[in-house]
Amino acid sequence: MIDYLRRLIETERFAPHGYCLQWQPELIWTHVVSDTLIGVSYFSIPFALAYFMAKRRDVQFGWVVWMFAVFIMACGLTHFFAIWTLWNPDYGVEAIIKALTAIASVVTAIALWPLLPRAIALPSPAQLQRVNDDLRMRIAERDAAIEALRRETTERLRAEEMLRQAQKMEALGQMSGGVAHDFNNMLTVVLANLDRARRLADAGDARLHKTLDAAIAGGERAAALVDQLLSFARRQPLQPTPLDPEAVVRDVASMLERTLGQTVDIAIDVQPDGWRIVADRNQTENALVNLAVNAQQAMPGGGTLRVTVRNVAAGDAPDDGPAAGDHVLIEVSDTGVGMPPDVVERAFDPFFTTKPIGQGTGLGLSQVYGFVRQSNGHITLKSDVGVGTTVRLYLPRAGG
Repeated sequence: MIDYLRRLIETERFAPHGYCLQWQPELIWTHVVSDTLIGVSYFSIPFALAYFMAKRRDVQFGWVVWMFAVFIMACGLTHFFAIWTLWNPDYGVEAIIKALTAIASVVTAIALWPLLPRAIALPSPAQLQRVNDDLRMRIAERDAAIEALRRETTERLRAEEMLRQAQKMEALGQMSGGVAHDFNNMLTVVLANLDRARRLADAGDARLHKTLDAAIAGGERAAALVDQLLSFARRQPLQPTPLDPEAVVRDVASMLERTLGQTVDIAIDVQPDGWRIVADRNQTENALVNLAVNAQQAMPGGGTLRVTVRNVAAGDAPDDGPAAGDHVLIEVSDTGVGMPPDVVERAFDPFFTTKPIGQGTGLGLSQVYGFVRQSNGHITLKSDVGVGTTVRLYLPRAGG
């Protein structure tokens, strides 16, 4: 074996390859330039592959890429050695280099062929693009489903809260109505006997007259309180008739201009060709007066009281509006101090008030609530601290 290698690398018996080309410059330099360019190109390819593999460590079959790099570098080395043998007859070393190149090429080819089915099975860029598009579409569908679920959950929670509020107000109304009804019967007896006693005492002591008058006045105040409770409980006798809401609003506004004083500006905005409503005129006016007085008290430094009248067709009502049917919206808003959320939540509760003790019964808004509901209408209240309060009365349209 040693003797074989010694004979393989000896050069004394050979002439350089340039001798075979008769040292013609055209042939020599054509070979040199061509082999140089090929060798440099071959050597640059493995470096490019190495850089690629360093940046993309997720590439499948990376070991095959490294085998190609070795094979290509060996090929480049053979071309550089071809230049060397033009002047140096080291054909044995050149043969060894070619043998190593052959081994690298054979091993690479043997490894490549079994790998072809797996490489062919890899998805193409177009297939990957389709998969990505499908994935994006599914993600968008999922996001839309999540958003729809969120909206549905929000609506469900809102509906549950409205149901709980309605049940609470219904329970309070039943309780208030029962108490007020029984108390009204007792007050009727008390006031009738006091009135009889006053008639019998006409010729008696004047102090007895004063005492009976004070008792009757107290009974009348109690009767008025009972009427408010009955209004909240929706048990007061009503006389609904077709009304022009604009006429009602303007009549109340003309009275309020003298009552509210100079610090409160009243603005009225009525939609032309407005519908008529079905409601009790006296109770409608009382409701507007109640709301106006509350608005004035919420604007101690003055402000604007705005009353808006609008038609609301069935299906056009906002989310917190009436469920069905044509209605007329009477909106009363102020620019006052507003109410925090915990106060808004209890605003319609009977006897709830934020005023000092002795200033108000806490039945103003609850009376308005009872009247609107007894009139088959709908009422909402919205308030923001520092912005103001808006109360919307939806009363049924006449003939609707």
